[in-house]
Amino acid sequence: MTTPVLTTEPPGRLHGTLRPRHLTMLAMGGVIGSGLFVGSGAGIALAGPGIVLSFAAAGVLTMLVMRMMAEMTAAFPSSGSFSAHAERAFGPWAGFTIGWLYWATLVVVLAVEATAAAVIVHGWLPAVPQWLLMLTFMAVFTAVNLTAVGNFGEFEFWFALIKVVAIVGFLVLGLLAILGVLPGGGSGAAAGSGGLLPHGWNGVVAGFVAAIPAFGGLEVVTIAAAESANPARAAAQAVRSAVWRISVFYIGSMIVVVSLLPWSDSRLGASPFVAVLDEIGVPAAGQIMNVIVVIALLSALNANTYAAARMVFSLAQRGQAPPSLSRLSRTGVPYPAVLASTSFGFVGVVLNLLWPRTIFLHLLNAVGAVLLLVWVLVACSQLRLRRDLPADTGVRMWGHPHLSRITLGVIGLLLVSMFVDPDTRVQMISSAVLASLVLSVALVRSRRAPA
Repeated sequence: MTTPVLTTEPPGRLHGTLRPRHLTMLAMGGVIGSGLFVGSGAGIALAGPGIVLSFAAAGVLTMLVMRMMAEMTAAFPSSGSFSAHAERAFGPWAGFTIGWLYWATLVVVLAVEATAAAVIVHGWLPAVPQWLLMLTFMAVFTAVNLTAVGNFGEFEFWFALIKVVAIVGFLVLGLLAILGVLPGGGSGAAAGSGGLLPHGWNGVVAGFVAAIPAFGGLEVVTIAAAESANPARAAAQAVRSAVWRISVFYIGSMIVVVSLLPWSDSRLGASPFVAVLDEIGVPAAGQIMNVIVVIALLSALNANTYAAARMVFSLAQRGQAPPSLSRLSRTGVPYPAVLASTSFGFVGVVLNLLWPRTIFLHLLNAVGAVLLLVWVLVACSQLRLRRDLPADTGVRMWGHPHLSRITLGVIGLLLVSMFVDPDTRVQMISSAVLASLVLSVALVRSRRAPA
């Protein structure tokens, strides 16, 4: 077996000005979005009260993947994160494939997030065209990402903090209602038809598949760690704190929802959070949640723009993207990479005008399973690199290699489940086609590369 050629980023290029609190909130800002506040209703419909078990299982799987990612990041900090680790483990083709797939996913998602935020704000300001709102959001967050990274980190810290406060407030109100202090308690899981698992364990598994995308975005912390003063320590601390906090928020929110409302309540389809706040009697619950959802979308847009720019910057430094994308401003910002990453968002303004109901659905299908493909390569890279990782980085994967292999097996079963399920088969096939195209380009480049 030949040893892969290792290509690394030149050291000391990016400025290490992100603080640990920035990294933690950046991770949470990238994760907590409309998938929790709105999309979790679909999971509840599939699993009923069993959605609590589904989210718990998704949280455990995410924790294991992030542990592997943090272990490699602590040893080999890189703005390319898992892309650079895959290249180190298997060669340039692996880093190229997963890096470009992840970048494509982020640029599609940030365009969708800008569109979704514009739709909500347009409802408040009907005189302002939706395309102009989307254009404004893209321009503002492009400008934010072109500032010094410390300013970006501070901006995202406060943005994400608003979402965290909103979830904590929801959990407190929900607990008071469950205890009988506020109205709305006593009509949830116990009163719902079918008991705790109305669709059996198959429903829990279906909810598990539906819950996984809600945890996507945590990987941004391993990308951002490269811009901290102590990447190894920052990655370990941020992953540990962000994963358990997000798991508590997500699982706690689902417990509140199914404890206060029957799982079959039609209001859950629109937004479980709004339905619960209405049940408790919070005035203007819908508008309050709309404000929080807009903040969540814009925060995720901000974090995803950052992650996309750093990923393509790393690819450029490793010779896997145009060299011009590796340029830095005097403040250490990869400004060509930022502009390249946000350009699709601006194109999305036009696409939204031409095909508002179809184009983004097709694009989201094409990248729908990429997160799981990223996780597959993370697990494979960790298993391959473990013998080369120093033991004193402060974060090690538990139960290696058995737990790493079990994690990889579970992800494989999830991919099979997505292919078997008619509701997710299109995503799986579309993502597989996209991955095959990118992989083909990677293999052609590898063959043409000088020995």
